[in-house]
Formats: sequence, C-alpha cells, structure tokens
Amino acid sequence: MPHDTPLIATIVAGLGLAFVFGALTNRFRIPPLVGYLVAGVLVGPNTPGFVAEASLANELAEIGVILLMFGVGLHFSLKDLLSVRAIAVPGAIVQIGFATLLGVGLAWLLGWSLGAGLVFGLALSVASTVVLLRAMQERRLIETERGRIAVGWLIVEDLAMVLALVLLPALAGVLGGQPQVDDHASLLSLPASYGIWGVVGVTLAKVAAFVVVMLVVGRRVIPWILHYVAHTGSRELFRLAVLAIALGVAFGAAKLFGVSLALGAFFAGMIMSESELSHRAAEESLPLRDAFSVLFFVSVGMLFDPFSLISNGLPILATLAIIIIGKSIAAFVIVIAFRYPIATALMISASLAQIGEFSFILAELGVGLKLLPEQGRDLILAGAILSILLNPLMFLVVDWMKPWLEKRAGKAAPAEEQRPIGPATEPGQVASVSAAPEKEDGPPPKTTLAGHSILIGYGRVGSLVGAALKEAALPFLVIEDADKTLAKLRDDGVETIAGNAANADVFAAANPEGAKRLILAIPNAFEAGQIVLRARTANPAINVIARAHSDAEVEHLKGLGADIVIMGEREIARGIVEVVTGKTTDWAGPAMEIDPQPA
Repeated sequence: MPHDTPLIATIVAGLGLAFVFGALTNRFRIPPLVGYLVAGVLVGPNTPGFVAEASLANELAEIGVILLMFGVGLHFSLKDLLSVRAIAVPGAIVQIGFATLLGVGLAWLLGWSLGAGLVFGLALSVASTVVLLRAMQERRLIETERGRIAVGWLIVEDLAMVLALVLLPALAGVLGGQPQVDDHASLLSLPASYGIWGVVGVTLAKVAAFVVVMLVVGRRVIPWILHYVAHTGSRELFRLAVLAIALGVAFGAAKLFGVSLALGAFFAGMIMSESELSHRAAEESLPLRDAFSVLFFVSVGMLFDPFSLISNGLPILATLAIIIIGKSIAAFVIVIAFRYPIATALMISASLAQIGEFSFILAELGVGLKLLPEQGRDLILAGAILSILLNPLMFLVVDWMKPWLEKRAGKAAPAEEQRPIGPATEPGQVASVSAAPEKEDGPPPKTTLAGHSILIGYGRVGSLVGAALKEAALPFLVIEDADKTLAKLRDDGVETIAGNAANADVFAAANPEGAKRLILAIPNAFEAGQIVLRARTANPAINVIARAHSDAEVEHLKGLGADIVIMGEREIARGIVEVVTGKTTDWAGPAMEIDPQPA
C-alpha cells in the first residue's frame, strides 16, 4: 500500500548525498563538512529537484546540535585550558570582541539593527571545532605549545558562545527582536517585564541553578549510572545509557530550568568526561553523534541560497574578509603582544581563520528570534563554506610568510617551544618541555631504533603488550593518537610517535625498514589492513602480528600479509578449554613468540 514517508526520504536523501559529496571533498583534501553543506543545498528549497521536508530536517538538526554539544563537553578539558589560560582567556575574549565589532560595522553598512549586528559579529568570531582540530592533528600540532594555545583559545570561544546562546533569547526583545516564547514552561519560570537587568538576572539564576544541580547531583548520579551499566557487561545497554543521559539531560535542562538544549548537552558531556569510563562513552556514542552531526550540517545547507553568491557578492567578500583577515590580524597581534614567537602567532591566526558549527547555531537562533535577517544567515553560511575551503591555503600562506617575518623581526624559530608545555600540571609539579620541536610542522623525525618492535595502539590490549615488551627489555616504540596516553608514555620513558599509523609520514617515522616486528593492537581491522600493506612494502621480512574480532577479519588481515592474527574470542575459548580439560588447543595458528634478546 503506497504511503508518504517524508522522514525516511529526508534522512535517505540527506545522508546519501552527504556521503557522495563528503567523499568527493575528502578526496581533494577538503574537510567533508563542506560536502555535507553542499548536499544540504541540493536537497533544499533553493535548488531544483527533490526538496527535503524542512520541518523534519530542523527536528533532526536539533538532535544534531544536542549531540554536537555533548561531544564538545565530553572532550572539554579544564586542565588543558588552565595550562594556557594566561593567553587563551584574554586572547579569545579580545578576538571575539574585535570580530564582533567588525560584524556590527558591516551590519550597520547594510542597514541592519544593532541586535542583528551583535548576532552577526558573534557568529563570525568563533572558529569551527571540527575544522581546527582536524588541521591540528594533520600537522601534528596538538601536543605542541601552539596546539595547546589554539585548543585552549577554542574552548574559551565555545564557552562564550554557550553563554551567548543562553542570553540571546532573554535579551531578544531588548535588542529589537521577538521576545522569547516559552514553549515548555519551566519549573523556574518567573513573570517577565523585569527590565533588561531583571531578564539577565533571572536567566543567569536559572543557569546557575542548573549548574549547581549538575555539579552536586549530576557528578554523583551520572558516573554511578555509567559504572552500574558497565558492570552489566552489556555493550548495547551502555551505549543506550550514554545516549539517554545526553538527550535526557538536554531535554530536562530545557523543561525544568528553561535553559537551552545545547547548554544541557554540554554539561552532560562535561560531567561524563570526569568518569573513568568517559573514553568508552565517547567511543560508543560516536557513530550516532557523527550521523546526526551530518544531518545537522545538511539541514544548515538547506537554508542557504546559492544564488545569494551573485546577489550578495560584495557583502559576502566583506564577510569573508572579516573571518580570514580581520580575525587573523587580531589573533596575530594578541599572540605577539604576549611575547610568543612569530611562528606561534601565525599558526594560531591561520587555525582560527574559519567559522563553523556554533556560527550556524547562532545564525539560526538569530533568525528564529527575528534579530538577524535571512540575508545575514546567507552571509554566515557563505562565509563558513568559503573560509573552510580556503583554510588549507591559509596554512600554506603561513608557511611562506614565516621565514620572511622572522627574518625581518631578527628572531630565530627554534626557541619557540622552550616554554613549559606538556599536560596540565598538578600542584608542586613542573610541566614538561618539548625536546625537539623544530620539525613539528613537517613529517615527524625518524626514530634511531633498529631491530625493534612497532606497537600500534596503546589501549587495553596495547598497554599489556607494551608492559610485556618493557619487562623483557625489548626495544619498541608506540604509535598512538590519544593525547593523555602519549603524555603518560613519555613520562614513563617510552618512545612515542604521535598520529595515525595509517598516515604514510607517521608510519615511516617508526623506521619499518629496520624493524623486526609490527604489532597491531588496534581493533579496527580496516585501518590495520592499510598499515599491514605499508609495512610489507617497506620491509617484506617484518613479522606482522594483528588482532581481530571475527573470522572474516582474520582472513582479511592474513590476505593482506599479516603473519599471525589473534582473535580475542578464540583466545578466550582456548583459555576456558585449557582450564576445563587441561589440554592445549591450536585454533588460531602458531602462538606469538617474543625473543628473549633483541636481534
């Protein structure tokens, strides 16, 4: 029986086109986010062909916002922020203020109200978390002083935008927009008409009440729930608990305290990040977060009118100039004023010269509150797409300008990393200092080890293997991309290479040609297969040991050249059988042998 299915059609068209254009943009080394926005433009009402249901797309986008903010909170690190607070806090605040003033100036030239200019300027002042972290990781800058400053700066920007999302609805009437209509009367709702300071006071009181409840009750209840569910042994139930907490806290924050869904989700993630199970929580929620985040970007793209690129040519160029030139100059001057090296100032300027998720959220909120005209939203969307496209070019410009500026300033670059960095320090401890950062913008330096083992991944399996190798006094190094794990390994004196081993430069730094053994302790068989191929190409004689979770993965990895593939389920069964029968089994091929002495 034929029936209309607009929800299914919207999801299928959105995800299908997002995949196609995301893959195309990734192929040309452009952030897939641009592809998702293009997909939204194609299924939107401003282009011919299929038009997705806008109201349903907006509902899906709301879930995307909740999960995006939950992810931001889950990775929020107060320690990392405190380690660079001296520059990140004042720097971000001054840069936000400068970019907002530029936005207000452009809005005035376009004949908009002051409220529209404030929303417009705020939207142009905040960089994309996704794009910035991706750029940092690709250039191996996360663990450097530059990377920590950029990430700390970004955290301050995100916190400022969260505050803006809370206050804008309350101040909409004063700024010339439509006063907030409380669709779901909160338990803390109070009569309106207190004046501007009264409205701000009531709003901040609601937020403060929510924060107190989360810090006092949430910090005890949420970790307890996670640990209880983890002890049930059900991965499905744990994943469901994480999502239920994220969505439930966000919705409860809006219902009970009248604060935004975004703020509720952010606090849910931040509280959850304090649990020992936070890494697993992030891992389990990632697929759904990714899916709904994609739908969020698709829904944003649906709002964009591509023909505005022609009708609004000059305003778009002015918007792009604020994002790329105005913000960059402000950041550069601020970092130099704090007596940091030119290279650091240039890198931070380039990394912040784009806008993304929060800009879209602010633009949509501004239009919904009748503060921002739809032309402003189009300018923000166009500026975001173009700035993200141009961001890799900004880093190339920075690389070109750095020697010239340093020469004019009469300063040498190598001393730039001689400040205390490393992970945030505890009271009484001294932060670590980077030893050899002079090539941090290029490929990692190659190890001097030979006849060693290359251990890929240092999670639950990799850490046990690493401990055994260390106890046997066998030379080895670890390739890992988790910041906290890397810091701990370095403190323990283990040689590390930061990054993804599937990256050619990262893997080459481990000297696979001179290595004796490659141990793949990562659970991702697809990624492990890529690494096996690289290892076999570099050193046909290397002994490759991998892990798998199914017979198909075992066959896949052996087909690509792995010598030994150990499947966890088989090893568990082997152990049980040996305990019960006292007999050994040989289900998984030859056992792994570790030579007592290095070759």
